Amino acid sequence: MPRFPLYLLLCCAAAAASLSTLSAGEVPTCSGIVPMSYRSDNISIADFGGVGDGKTLNTKAFKEAIYRIQHLKRGGGGTLLYIPAGEYLTESFNLTSHMTLYLATGAVIKATQETTNWPVVAPLPSYGRGRELPGGRYTSFIHADGVHDVIITGENGTIDGQGDVWWNMWKQRTLQYTRPGLVEFMNSHDIIISNVTFKNSPFWNIHPVYCSNVVVRYVTILAPHNSPNTDGVDPDSSSNVCIEDSYISTGDDLVAVKSGWDQYGIAFNRPSTDITIRRITGSSRFAGIAVGSETSGGNINLYNMGVGIHIKTNTGRGGYIRNITVSNVYMEDVRTGIRIAGDVGGHPDGNFNPTALPAVEGLTLDGIWGQRIGQPGLIRGLKDAPFKRVCLSNVNLHVVRRKSGKNNNTLLTWKCSDVSGGSFLVSPSPCSELASSNGATDSCSDHFRNL
Repeated sequence: MPRFPLYLLLCCAAAAASLSTLSAGEVPTCSGIVPMSYRSDNISIADFGGVGDGKTLNTKAFKEAIYRIQHLKRGGGGTLLYIPAGEYLTESFNLTSHMTLYLATGAVIKATQETTNWPVVAPLPSYGRGRELPGGRYTSFIHADGVHDVIITGENGTIDGQGDVWWNMWKQRTLQYTRPGLVEFMNSHDIIISNVTFKNSPFWNIHPVYCSNVVVRYVTILAPHNSPNTDGVDPDSSSNVCIEDSYISTGDDLVAVKSGWDQYGIAFNRPSTDITIRRITGSSRFAGIAVGSETSGGNINLYNMGVGIHIKTNTGRGGYIRNITVSNVYMEDVRTGIRIAGDVGGHPDGNFNPTALPAVEGLTLDGIWGQRIGQPGLIRGLKDAPFKRVCLSNVNLHVVRRKSGKNNNTLLTWKCSDVSGGSFLVSPSPCSELASSNGATDSCSDHFRNL
């Protein structure tokens, strides 16, 4: 049976090898994986009849401008498409290679709320169907497939998905297909997204899928906390992804690493590898950093979260989640500090293989600090596939009394099952499966020796 691995080098773990070359006070960054391209040709959306009055539909202007970039290039270096201040209402559109979409201060690219003619595309092969409904899916608002050397940047202009009409259709169960994301790159490489605000996505915000060499840096991602499935950044079956220095406040996970869905993901067999996530601040009712379900870093600041760190999978997923390091995370007002669970997420259909059990091993959580935490940790492996080598060190979570069932003044503790590993300097004391009086637990001894 093919296996789709998920390797993550999160924040400090990924940067450790390069820290010795940094001068004092220099901040480590992974953004160098994609060099910045400087464009030899500049055009403005106004040159193609674009009107930023918030009312005029600018679909024709965007499509003509991008056609011009794709087919009528002048010289090397690509083309910058300049969006001046104003609100540019448009239907969905596709990007092309060797271009920069540049949003000036006060520029807003705004999605139309007329959904009747929204294009429908085929489901992702690693999902087998739409994520919400069988069949196809609505294309993302800004879409690109098979491109390279693309930059979305500017002076903190805004891309606004106006997602409330889609959220209402989801709540009323009147959707025909899975909702569109805000920005999606497929089968692409050498992508930079920076210095832009993304808001009110109908579904996932930034979704690089089957991509490599992707940098997401200095972005702000906003959606109401009650907006459904508005994940911030979702690298999916992608490699060499850098997510840094951003603020994310949404209705779902801030960053969620994915690798397809059940038997379709197993058959597609494309892992997510070499993902670096660091210096992220944000809040959500769900997870700060999530790994799996369809399958961080350091200096992560999480506020008013449902779950701080969430590593999740389920029967039928197959593959493995292996060798993950999460370090230097601060969380505040969080319902569950750490959750590692083997019973999360549904299935695309009844054809999944219940004997395709994921292997979860080699999870290291170091330097986790929290204030006003409801439950410090919940680690629930699978009976027939226990989680192995779960190593906790320097974890200090200040638990407060919360309502629990009929008892309104309960101090919750760690809960674990079907897991093995160890702990060192963990407060409150973890469950017996992870308890280590001297840090000498065999499965975690290498990690503890390096502390």
